[in-house]
Amino acid sequence: MTILTFTAAVAIVSFVAGLLGSLTGLGGGVVLVPLLTIFFHVDIRYAIGASLVSVIATSSGAAAAYVKEGFSNIRIGMFLEIATTVGALLGAYLATWIPTTAIATVFGIMLLYSAYISRRVRPPELQNLPPDPLATRLRLNGSFPDLDGERSYNVQHVPVGFSLMFGAGALSGLLGIGSGAVKVLAMDQAMRIPFKVSTTTSNFMIGVTAAASAGVYLSRGYVDPGLAMPVMLGVLAGSLIGSRILVKAETKSLRLVFSLVILVLGLQMLYKGLWGRI
Repeated sequence: MTILTFTAAVAIVSFVAGLLGSLTGLGGGVVLVPLLTIFFHVDIRYAIGASLVSVIATSSGAAAAYVKEGFSNIRIGMFLEIATTVGALLGAYLATWIPTTAIATVFGIMLLYSAYISRRVRPPELQNLPPDPLATRLRLNGSFPDLDGERSYNVQHVPVGFSLMFGAGALSGLLGIGSGAVKVLAMDQAMRIPFKVSTTTSNFMIGVTAAASAGVYLSRGYVDPGLAMPVMLGVLAGSLIGSRILVKAETKSLRLVFSLVILVLGLQMLYKGLWGRI
């Protein structure tokens, strides 16, 4: 494969990753890192370095559109970003000392769990809960433009969500995924925030989290400009288109498509990690 062919193929794959990452709020890295390591045989640490750069691009491309449309909750994003940034610095430091097979195994397990949990739809009785005192004090409750008109929501279990965000940040630094998977699950399942608000707020947050850990990978020499450039451009284009699709997309369809994708990638990454072929 020539350099031109390799660059074009990586850009196309990155476009798809950015599209899915924008629609689901999990960040392009959750798809991109397995694809680069499994199909393009890129060292996982260089794949993570390129992924972190692409995650910043995803956040820059999609977050602005989501904020303009009124989906993202900026107060929630900035509040939870405190925990994720601290966790990202810790995870990035640990990643330089952990074997690649161990990172791949953890990545695979996390993908499989994400595939399972993302299929769970919130019961109707949990969709209109009374205001949480702490969330009200912090003014985290809000509204967003749903398909049937403006819809209000109340945030729940703020301390639990804050704790989960620290773990999300650590996974970002360790695995280079922007921690979107854990962020969306924490906001959607624990804090009872509507799925579209969770995904768009996650897109708003992942750029800051990735930037906190990208510097560590850059200083270690794991950011290759020749790889990072097509990845970043592809992901940015995909995220911009994804932000337009999400406005009219059904939540059920988003959950189904992405859960199937990360299920397959999770199984492949887990196999590679356990048998040491990465």
